[in-house]
Amino acid sequence: MVRSVRVAKRLIDVAGSLLGLAITVPFFPLIAAAVYLDSPGAIFIRQRRAGQLTRAADDPSGEEDDAAKPKFREFWMLKFRSMRPDAEEFTGPILASEDDPRVTRVGRFLRKTRIDEVPQFINVFLGEMSIVGPRPERPELAEQLAVAIPYFEERMRDVKPGITGLAQVTLGYTGKPPPGSALDLFEHDLTNPFKVDGAEDALADHMRMKLLYDLAYTAAMEDLRTFVQIELSILFRTPLVMLRGGGT
Repeated sequence: MVRSVRVAKRLIDVAGSLLGLAITVPFFPLIAAAVYLDSPGAIFIRQRRAGQLTRAADDPSGEEDDAAKPKFREFWMLKFRSMRPDAEEFTGPILASEDDPRVTRVGRFLRKTRIDEVPQFINVFLGEMSIVGPRPERPELAEQLAVAIPYFEERMRDVKPGITGLAQVTLGYTGKPPPGSALDLFEHDLTNPFKVDGAEDALADHMRMKLLYDLAYTAAMEDLRTFVQIELSILFRTPLVMLRGGGT
């Protein structure tokens, strides 16, 4: 990322997070009441997420066996709780599906409209996230996906994770391209590369689809003019995605 883009992106993040908090904080009590009445328990959740990709040398453990594994700068991401309090008691960290039975009634609405992500404006203001960027995964899942999908970790090289992004405003909830879209025409060629029976519609394939958009976004950050164009496009498209309940 060139320096001019780095400075412009941070200015957008600070201004955008302050504006976002000013608009949404007055609604926090209403959202909190809805979450609790539907499913008593914590209102907010803090999840450990994988942020920017770091060099193996940055790892204080210095273990050579881990040198080949991708390492991410981890942080605690804030969200309104959208699942049952015991959602991961028996499963541990797993990718959420589009019709995940662990999601509460209010949580389904919060996810569909992306309201559950609003507290992440705090992460953005603190410099842990950006408003626009690849979505952060759990560290365990990020490492597994990096093994299953070539270059998956490169989406986070020198880029902070975002609340919204190019993949989020373009693809379906899990990463599946919308019917009739340009990418939908090539889905058969891009997914299940070894054509294994019964492996169709796998989540790893959907994540591979997301990766295409994430890498396109990171490539745009090498030029200020291109960055501004794609950044503003994503910011303007995000409210439309929220209103129609689409995106990832």
